Amino acid sequence: MYEAFYGFQEKAFSLLPDPSFLYLGRHHSTAYAMLAYGVLSQAGFTVITGEVGCGKTTLIRHLLNQLDRGVSVGLITNTSGARADLLRRILLSFRQDYRGKETIELQEMFEDFVIGEYAAGRRAVLIVDEAQNLEIETLEDLRMLSNLNVEKSLVLQLILVGQPQLKAKLEHPQLQQFAQRIAVSYHLEPLAEDETIGYIRHRLQHAGGSPDLFSPEACRLVFVHSGGVPRLINVLCDTALVYGFAVQVEEIGEDLVQDVIRDRAKGIQSRSSPPSGLLHES
Repeated sequence: MYEAFYGFQEKAFSLLPDPSFLYLGRHHSTAYAMLAYGVLSQAGFTVITGEVGCGKTTLIRHLLNQLDRGVSVGLITNTSGARADLLRRILLSFRQDYRGKETIELQEMFEDFVIGEYAAGRRAVLIVDEAQNLEIETLEDLRMLSNLNVEKSLVLQLILVGQPQLKAKLEHPQLQQFAQRIAVSYHLEPLAEDETIGYIRHRLQHAGGSPDLFSPEACRLVFVHSGGVPRLINVLCDTALVYGFAVQVEEIGEDLVQDVIRDRAKGIQSRSSPPSGLLHES
């Protein structure tokens, strides 16, 4: 709606994880380095945790874009469902046809797949997003899958990504052996104030707009009310752009961001609805 008015080529603050917009603050840069190191060093288990909306999935998407053809990746993003479905989900993530097979056949099929990848000079990497939803028994099943070895080399690497509950779950006594195999781990923190300002400017510029569209005071207010969480920053900035478009202002200032914050606290999308004609413009 506001893209043409502000000179954007695309939406600057989408809630969808888009690695092309990735902004590597201090913690995000370290988290990505740990992810990449886990893959390159053939770590058995890599675990990345962080609060909701901190950008974990975006980092994973960026990692996938950087991996070469020597790595076969399976990505699971839906971790709900029965424990018995685990092998089917894993095989599906590696684009293997699991239909019509019993559990023992699924196990043999998976072993044949990862060993076959190893023989072809490729490494199998399984990434489980939202891993905090997995039951303790399911996590233990994943550990058992990691027992597949060829001589001294691992044929399967696992990357678990999740909210802080995942870290707490991995400290359960039943998962002691699992925890001992975690070679790489990192907890992703929100952006600091200076990083939040840099993040906003980066996204504005990447979308084709002016990096100075938000005043410094507006950026600081976004930081205070978002806590530096990228998803919340996106929500506030996107709504502020709608408000700015409605009143046709060329700069998003502190007062306008304050309007957004106040109206969201009331559960109202807009303090004053934009003229009806604006809703039909691109």
